[in-house]
Amino acid sequence: MPQALKPQALNPQAMKPQALPQIFDRALLQQRLSRAAQSGPADFLLERAARDMLERVSSVRREFPRRLDIGTPGPHVAAGLAGLPFARLVRALPHGALNSDGPWESIAGDHEAVPFAPASFDLVTSALSLQFVNDLPGALVQIRRTLAPDGLFLGCLAGGQTLYELRTVLAEAEEAVTGGASPRVAPFADLRDMGALLQRAGFALPVTDTDIVTVRYKNLTALAHDLRAMGATNALTQRSRRPLRRAVWRRAAEIYARNFSDPDGRIRATFEFIWLSGWAAHDSQQKPLPPGSAKMRLADALGVREGKLPT
Repeated sequence: MPQALKPQALNPQAMKPQALPQIFDRALLQQRLSRAAQSGPADFLLERAARDMLERVSSVRREFPRRLDIGTPGPHVAAGLAGLPFARLVRALPHGALNSDGPWESIAGDHEAVPFAPASFDLVTSALSLQFVNDLPGALVQIRRTLAPDGLFLGCLAGGQTLYELRTVLAEAEEAVTGGASPRVAPFADLRDMGALLQRAGFALPVTDTDIVTVRYKNLTALAHDLRAMGATNALTQRSRRPLRRAVWRRAAEIYARNFSDPDGRIRATFEFIWLSGWAAHDSQQKPLPPGSAKMRLADALGVREGKLPT
């Protein structure tokens, strides 16, 4: 007969949930955002996102008396929301970025630690910050819990096509000069995945769409200057700590000018905005009919004759 199995001692360390991978150095990212804000930020992309955000909010025919803008690295969205009637307007940012630069409450918090009770707001917005969250599904879940029933979330984040030119030329140049490449440009979300993430987070009626913005620069150095002024330079935890060699930079500039320039010599940089919207569930919202409940045939609705497929 086989020997009885002996009970084995449980390993407390093995029972602990695995820590989420830290893709971004969030402390470093906040330092760079703060430095950019103090030295004069390049905020033209944020201004565009805020303008589009306000248009999307205004197109919804209902009021949102309690509003939260979370993580947006500038006051642009909050300022737009302040122009509409509200009962409460809150702007949530990490401790180092807090200020009172408008008619709203400033509260310490970010996507990875949303400091509000469930059902606290009717509208939650976020522009160009979710792309730097280490746990995007978890952040979306926290946002959804913050919404009151039938509350709306509107978000905008950088998509997968953002800076693909820069990513390509830096990898090619570093490989050519040093024989290897390290991550220099952050990975961004893909549009195809975002709708599934909204559903996974519990949002009703999720919608995603994309907007491509092409910005032209004199050269690669001018692009790099703007990225620093956006606070958007490399904050990956696995980034190389060594400065990029000048030979790599020169080769990258040559490749960029050769492959991604216009006839006038200016280079192109792509920025993709992925727009997200989803509602906190409510009984008044539209719901799909159960299978088999249709009262009209598709052929009748289309006004065509119904036929059989050949066997």
